Amino acid sequence: MALLSLVFLLLAIMLGFIRKMNTGLLCIAFALLLGRMAGISDAEIIKGFNASLFLMLLGVTYLFSLAQINGSLDLLAQKVISLAGKRVYLIPIIIYVFSIILAALGPGSVPTMAIMMVFSMSLAAEMKISPVLLSTLTVLGSCAGGLSPLAATGANLCAEFGLTGIENDFLMNGILSFTIYAVIVYILLGGYKLRSAAVGQKKEVPCFNKKQLTTIAGIVVMVLMVMLLRINVGLVSFAVAAVLSFLRVSDETKAIKHIPWNTLLLITGVGVLMQLIIDLGGIKVLSDILVSLMSAKSAAAVMGLTSGIMSWFSSSSGVVMPTLLPTVPHVAQQLGGVNEVELASSITTISHVAAISPLSTGGALALAAYASAANANQKQQQNLFMKMFGVSALGVSVLCVFSYFGMFHWLL
Repeated sequence: MALLSLVFLLLAIMLGFIRKMNTGLLCIAFALLLGRMAGISDAEIIKGFNASLFLMLLGVTYLFSLAQINGSLDLLAQKVISLAGKRVYLIPIIIYVFSIILAALGPGSVPTMAIMMVFSMSLAAEMKISPVLLSTLTVLGSCAGGLSPLAATGANLCAEFGLTGIENDFLMNGILSFTIYAVIVYILLGGYKLRSAAVGQKKEVPCFNKKQLTTIAGIVVMVLMVMLLRINVGLVSFAVAAVLSFLRVSDETKAIKHIPWNTLLLITGVGVLMQLIIDLGGIKVLSDILVSLMSAKSAAAVMGLTSGIMSWFSSSSGVVMPTLLPTVPHVAQQLGGVNEVELASSITTISHVAAISPLSTGGALALAAYASAANANQKQQQNLFMKMFGVSALGVSVLCVFSYFGMFHWLL
């Protein structure tokens, strides 16, 4: 049954990719079938649904949906970008830093990518800036901030699988690795040489209106309550969102429709099947397979490469991390001398770098946003597809090499 449970997971991932179905929903369906075969009750299967994580994701994404619908986030991004003035070479850096900050406040990587990608790709089309450069830095910044303890994924997702007390080291490892690759991409794609006459022609950015100021203030209150009072970020987000809805600062109906339901169902749905796999011993089997392929020296690199390859065809936070993170304690114990934070960091960061691929979430968002903003034809889209996959493959290769030489151990 342990081996069969892994077959079910692999089948769910393959069907999700080939048939363009939500892997989370497939996992719930397979969990029912696997549970019946293993004699596990429906009540036990349902326990695998992480209601706490779902509420956290739902609350945060709903709050930020309200902020996006009324233009608060877009205007805030415009004001940040306007700080660059005619120094266009600063724009990719500002996008990277702003993506980190926004993701770290609570939305996490995928919602921030969705928010920022529309803006950065519109900017790329309007100012004739490389969409590959801006989309890559948007993904990297969103993923770096998504490792914040305030975010629903990252360290919080690690905690779901027994990896606790790693928040600070985990975040620092992520920021270090993402920033290293962001600098490499910035240099390789000529970000420091960017010039654009369009900057001087751009109209002045308007001021925040009263509704937008109220929304920004609400987000600040949410962050302070989480950081200072240690209140659950999901519950605080619901409370703040309720106040904002009461004050009519945004369209509640549109905000609810704008919640990334696919992502929420993907992450929590995979968790249902993963809990069964853990209970049936499937994770131990997977861990033993991985251990047989690595040594203490190569463990981080092998785990990172595995996560990167998986992420090219599926979601990092929705599929790859829930699959590989539970193997970390067993792999570390079997090999000896391997730090759990190092392995978790390698899995998380390299799988997220792979998300630049248009076959994964980040790259797909970028390709769709740029095609719409620039009215790109099929040939231009295909060219962008190949370039983004190349940047993704280079990122996986570079970080795997760095991890082999102990990059994720430098700050521990």
